[in-house]
Amino acid sequence: MNSPARITIKDVAARAGVSKGAVSLAFNQKPGVSDATRQRIFEAAKELGWAPNLTARSLSSQRVDIIGLALCRPARLLGLEPFYMDFISGIESVLADRSYSLLLRLVRDLDEETELYKSWWRSQTIAGAILVDFHEDDPRVPSLQSIGLPAVAVGHPSLTGSFPAVWTDDATAAAEAVRYLAALGHRRIARVGGPVGLGHSAIRATAFAATMRDLGLEEGRQIATGFDGSEGARATRSLLVSAERPTAIVYDNDIMAVAGAGVAAEMGFVVPDDVSLLAWDDSQLCRITHPTLSAMSHDVHSFGAQVARTLFAVIGGQHTGSVQVPTPSLTPRGSTAQAPARS
Repeated sequence: MNSPARITIKDVAARAGVSKGAVSLAFNQKPGVSDATRQRIFEAAKELGWAPNLTARSLSSQRVDIIGLALCRPARLLGLEPFYMDFISGIESVLADRSYSLLLRLVRDLDEETELYKSWWRSQTIAGAILVDFHEDDPRVPSLQSIGLPAVAVGHPSLTGSFPAVWTDDATAAAEAVRYLAALGHRRIARVGGPVGLGHSAIRATAFAATMRDLGLEEGRQIATGFDGSEGARATRSLLVSAERPTAIVYDNDIMAVAGAGVAAEMGFVVPDDVSLLAWDDSQLCRITHPTLSAMSHDVHSFGAQVARTLFAVIGGQHTGSVQVPTPSLTPRGSTAQAPARS
C-alpha cells in the first residue's frame, strides 16, 4: 500500500492560488505580498497541515539529514537517567558517520508528541523518526502510520503496529532475575517497576508474576513508579516497613535501585545481608555504589546504534522487519546474596 503523499509548498501555493515564491515570502515575513494574500496563504497551509521547513530545504534539492526523537518525560529526569544518555550516544555514533543530526525534543504527553512528529514530517524537517516508550494500544501508532512517517519503534513488536521494531526480550530477562533470586533462597521477592500502561514495564510485570507462580512462591508485591529516584526510594520504604517484608527487590532501572540502597541503609538494613537488590540496565551507577549493584545488563550504546542503522534501512526502503537485540543478562555483584535465615 502506498504511503500518503507528503504535503509540500507546491500544494500550499496551489490551494492559495499563488506561486511557491509567494508562500516563501509570506512565511519568512518578507515584503512582496499583500496582507490579504499573506493571510490566504496561512489559511491554506493550516488547512493542509503544512508548516515551513526550518532549514528551507523544501525550496532546494538538498537532502533532509535530520532524525527526530521526542521523549515524553521531565527534563530533570532525562538528565539523571543513564539509559537515555547511553542510548542517544549510540544513535549519534551512527548518525555522525552519515553526516546526519539528531533533533531531540521533550514533550508533555503522547498527543503533543504525535502532533510534533506530524509537523516535523509535513514540513520536511526530518527524514525519519525514532519512537520510544510504547504503551499498550499506543495512540501514536495509527496516527503516525497514516501520514507515512518512516520510523523505527523501540519496543516489543506486539506494541508497535506495522512499524519495524528493535527490541529486547524483557519477559525472559525478568524471569531470569526471579529465578536467580529464588536460587539464592529468597521466597519473598518484590518488584519496583515503571508506570502502569508502559509496554515494557507491563511485559516485565507479567513475566515476574508468572515466574513467581511457576516456582511456587508467594505472590510478589509490585509497585508502579515514574522511574525517578524519589519514587524508587518511596516504594522501597513502603516495602521495607511492610509486615511481609521482602528479602529481595528487583528494580526497573538503576536510578531507583541506587535510591533503594540508600533507603535500606537509612532504615538500618544491611545490603545484602538483610535485603538483596537487583537493578536493570547496569550503568556506571551500579559499579560505583557500595555495595556494587547486581544488574540485568545489556549494551545500551549498541542498542541505540542498532536502532539508528535500522532506521536508515527503513528510509532507504531496504528494511521492513523487526530486529531483536541480545536479551539483558544477569551480572551478579555485591548487592545480592543468600536469603537471610528468617526467610
